[in-house]
Amino acid sequence: MAKEIERKFLVRSDGWRSAVETKSVLRQGYIASMEDRSVRVRILDGRKAKLTIKIGRSAITRDEFEYDIPIADAEELLQNAIGVVIEKTRYRVPHEDFVWEVDVFTGEHRGLVIAEVEMTAETDDPALPTWLGREVTGDFRYSNQALATEYGHDRHGLSHSA
Repeated sequence: MAKEIERKFLVRSDGWRSAVETKSVLRQGYIASMEDRSVRVRILDGRKAKLTIKIGRSAITRDEFEYDIPIADAEELLQNAIGVVIEKTRYRVPHEDFVWEVDVFTGEHRGLVIAEVEMTAETDDPALPTWLGREVTGDFRYSNQALATEYGHDRHGLSHSA
């Protein structure tokens, strides 16, 4: 079992674009969604798929189990996803000793840009790039789970402004 330890921020500018290492196009949806756990299916670049189970209530750390699955299975699971299927392009951007993942949403959440950094411990203190905006770590509305499963329930409460 792996631990997911991350912080999440809105993005205020395009200053990150010049440092992009890689990018991937993602489609993902949730098959199960509860307050403290979720089951997600994700297709990466149309070439591989993963099933991910996350468990935990902490804003920063959760248990994470991830498995490769056939793309055909992932496509079928996405047809049965709760809410909307999230569409986004993920850019990997190194900054000092950490790699930031910047998600540029398309589809239902077009215009939303979120950056997250995965850490090895909750005590890690990554240098914050100048292109970051407001921190939204722990704000469930900005979790992929909420963006998918609660779409349309409280859209007025979600700000795209950093």
